[in-house]
Amino acid sequence: MTDTPGLQALLDLAGSIIDQGDGYWVKLEALSVLPTKAIPHGIRYALTLHEPYGKRILGYDNAHAVKPPKKYKFAGQRLSDFFAEVDLVLAQIKSK
Repeated sequence: MTDTPGLQALLDLAGSIIDQGDGYWVKLEALSVLPTKAIPHGIRYALTLHEPYGKRILGYDNAHAVKPPKKYKFAGQRLSDFFAEVDLVLAQIKSK
């Protein structure tokens, strides 16, 4: 368990699949790992949006991470940024 609330929230959501309506869904994956230079916060994560047939259409993960601030409060911001982008992508899809 981590002592940083944002990181703990990400770990608590691990394995969640969240219905976004019209067959679209979000999958949240997170795993506690030993901290490294590439993963200084010790969380390997993947946040993905999928179309109704399962194709990934948006994803945030460690491979595309922004440099975290010193206190690693980025996890909550990362989740907020991801869901804001999910809303934008779904709005664009629905407006077509």
